[in-house]
Amino acid sequence: QVQLVESGGGLVQAGGSLRLSCSASGIIFRINTVGWYRQAPGKQRELVAAIQTYGTTRYADSVKGRFAISRDNAKNAVYLQMNSLKPEDTAVYYCNAAGTLGNPGHYWGQGTQVTVSS
Repeated sequence: QVQLVESGGGLVQAGGSLRLSCSASGIIFRINTVGWYRQAPGKQRELVAAIQTYGTTRYADSVKGRFAISRDNAKNAVYLQMNSLKPEDTAVYYCNAAGTLGNPGHYWGQGTQVTVSS
């Protein structure tokens, strides 16, 4: 059974930073594409960042230069470092696995709330 568990969300002021973590059981991250998606109230879920098996990454235009996705193969974990946060980054952030750089896979975490105050 595949389980993805996110952590690291919280409340932060605009301009601040947060680091989200996604740990997994039942699936090996280094041989799968892993992505971070987010969903704000009243909006569709959208891709934030994704990382492929060989390290190729993709970012939403809105987070380029501010967010960085990385993977720790030894810990079977994926991280999202979020800097220079803006109020519009407020959303529930979800970890996703087994998709592609452009589309989500079958496996989702439960989500972690990120709230950026102005």
